[in-house]
Amino acid sequence: MQKLVHVFDPRANALNAVRLGLSVGVIVFHSFPLTGTGIGFRPFDQLLGSFFVDAFFAISGYLILSSWIRRPHWWAYLRARILRIMPGFYVSCLITTLVIGPVAIVIGGLGFPTGYGRGAVTYLLHNGLLRVHQYDVAGTPLAVPYPHVWNGSIWTLWWEFLCYLGVLALGLARVLRWRATIVSLFGVTLVAFIATAYGPVHQYYIDNGARFGLMFLAGSMVYTFRDRLPVSWSLVGLAGAIVVASAWLPDYRLAAALPIAYVVIVSGALIKNARLRLPNDISYGDLHLRVLDAAAARKRGAGQSRCAGLRDRLHRGDVAACGCVLVRRRAPRAEAQRRPPYEAADRPLAARSAKGW
Repeated sequence: MQKLVHVFDPRANALNAVRLGLSVGVIVFHSFPLTGTGIGFRPFDQLLGSFFVDAFFAISGYLILSSWIRRPHWWAYLRARILRIMPGFYVSCLITTLVIGPVAIVIGGLGFPTGYGRGAVTYLLHNGLLRVHQYDVAGTPLAVPYPHVWNGSIWTLWWEFLCYLGVLALGLARVLRWRATIVSLFGVTLVAFIATAYGPVHQYYIDNGARFGLMFLAGSMVYTFRDRLPVSWSLVGLAGAIVVASAWLPDYRLAAALPIAYVVIVSGALIKNARLRLPNDISYGDLHLRVLDAAAARKRGAGQSRCAGLRDRLHRGDVAACGCVLVRRRAPRAEAQRRPPYEAADRPLAARSAKGW
């Protein structure tokens, strides 16, 4: 059976299409809480409410570790990570305060709040370093299931960037050359996750650090063992079945972290349809600019259907995707032009795997 190192081609894979699908999943299943409702079945609430974001972190764990291994230069790495997140983040914050907020307030008909301009300035300043400290702008939005929160989904970007910095620190310490480094970190993070999800530890930073760190490291584990990991659609189906079955656990990540990483990364490697080899990660735009969701929830009101709101979301997702691509398309190109060819970097691993080492 072929190994992942033989199948995955970073220049011709469907991971961007997989990420776009994950983004659509986030949009669809966030429609429920944004309208004040739920699925009503806890295993599905847990799985569908968390799987898509967790899968994003797993893909990042694979790709970011790969990026450092191919080109272990701290400034090139850090520059690429900053250009990936920060421009789109700032555009998102500006659209929130200058466009979506005022439009939603006018549509709601509740009157423009005093101090909105000052609130917009503090929103930009308080959130300017990616850590979201302020979700509202002058107390808006109002009369929605989640009041005083604009673009709540961006809070995970800070955790993702912390994962990037973690890879940088390990790279500078020269310990990423050993498989045991990622394995040990995954084990430690799994213990921390058990202590928070199933044990007595309940602290914001430990809880979220264990959750996102576990999923990021799950993707890194797949990359670390890509020369030994067999890949096939039957194994993808088996891993997917484990993920679904784990939804009945108190926290499904205990059993599902590695299977999730396997499902999304291997699927991206095995899909060979040229139409699904998207040149840009437009899912980033869908997630980043979902600031429009809160306005949509307010606009719909109690009398409108979830389907109508979903249709509006998906339509606006195209606009968000286009904006994202325009803002950040130069950064990945610059990184791709400077990094060494993937085939040269992974050829020794592929040779050892073929010999059964």
